[in-house]
Amino acid sequence: MGEIDRSMTVGEIFENHPMHAQKIANELMKIGLNCVGCGASTHETLEAGMYLHGKEESEIEDLVDVLNQIIKQKVDTSTITLTKRAADKFLAICETEDKKGSFLRFGDKLGGCSGFEYYLDFTLEKDDKDQLFHQHGVDIVVDKTSLSRLIGCEIDYLDGLNASGFKISNPNAKSSCSCGNSQSY
Repeated sequence: MGEIDRSMTVGEIFENHPMHAQKIANELMKIGLNCVGCGASTHETLEAGMYLHGKEESEIEDLVDVLNQIIKQKVDTSTITLTKRAADKFLAICETEDKKGSFLRFGDKLGGCSGFEYYLDFTLEKDDKDQLFHQHGVDIVVDKTSLSRLIGCEIDYLDGLNASGFKISNPNAKSSCSCGNSQSY
């Protein structure tokens, strides 16, 4: 499953690196390659797609470097990971909205264009149906019935010009919609 290079098709990249597929898709969409789900990706190389979208040689090299950094990241499929940035944002929101002491409830429900959509909420309760995770000072509560679909997820917080908010990467997702808000397993 080696490194990603410019001669690989987008389809090959996803096939060879399924545990990182959502992060790879996010990176491709971030630079304007919104054709992640289109038929062209099955036969078009990354290089050809970049050139067809008006990208320069240096942008192709930069993208390949970023994608190779992504696939080197360790995915911990035994827990729910909350990045430090996401934990800090959650705690700040708790402070602002007078929700101090709240757990972060993380789950998925039927909905969206791909089958399931994620949700994040505040909760003060945890019961026997829940699994508790702890990251960076935040208690994360997940209903055990959805745990097999969510274990291994990384919850991050992105703050950018085009989009801000919590972003979830799920190594269990088999496909997701282009908006990134729903997925199927």
